[in-house]
Amino acid sequence: MQQPKVYSFPNADQVAQALDKFLAQASAEAIKRHGKFSVAFSGGSLPATVAKYLKDNKSVDFDKWFVFFSDERCVEHTDAESNYKLVKDELLSHVPIPDNQIIRINEALVLDSKLAAEDYDLQMSKALGCDVVNQPPAFDCILLGIGPDGHTCSLFPGYPQVQEKSKWVTFIDDSPKPPASRITLTVPVLNQARNVVFVVTGGSKSDTVKLIVDGRDQTLPAARVAPTEGSLYWFLDDATAKYLTVNKPAEFKL
Repeated sequence: MQQPKVYSFPNADQVAQALDKFLAQASAEAIKRHGKFSVAFSGGSLPATVAKYLKDNKSVDFDKWFVFFSDERCVEHTDAESNYKLVKDELLSHVPIPDNQIIRINEALVLDSKLAAEDYDLQMSKALGCDVVNQPPAFDCILLGIGPDGHTCSLFPGYPQVQEKSKWVTFIDDSPKPPASRITLTVPVLNQARNVVFVVTGGSKSDTVKLIVDGRDQTLPAARVAPTEGSLYWFLDDATAKYLTVNKPAEFKL
């Protein structure tokens, strides 16, 4: 694995501007390479930060985007807890991505997280044109946040889902953070991506970011994200990056 590329900006607005530029270029390169851009979103504050400028970027060929979710709560699409709803409100409702290219949890299966995970695995593999029995699907970009406990996606410290190596999508029914039932991409999928981008702002997670980025503390799920052949990026504001001393922020340039 390459060293992570760490970028820090004075505030969240400048993080959003940089992400707009980064994703526009990543999208253009992927579309030139294989005709589409596959991207997975997390929830939390990430969609708003990512979408702030991107949703108005007319240079992006959104009709070639395939949108996935790195994790999802087992709720209906209109539920306030839905990551799909969050990303829809912030980005998808503003840009011309064909509806059949937005791969979301099957609403008919939200009461059975195991079946929902299996179904999402099949949906994902079909959309990406890969075989689930072979190597993990390779996303062009996966966008991630972290929790104060170092979790990412719905992979929580000390939970067995972190160790999953044979499934590309798994489920959890006892999440320490509500709602309890969720589906999530697994570490092998995260590490197969061409680009993995962590976005953390606000300063409240600066200690956790240091443990992950500088310390590579393997008890924290986010520290297990280490793309095999792809690149790992951290887009931070200065308040979040303030304790980094080993992997110090570099100048942002494309």
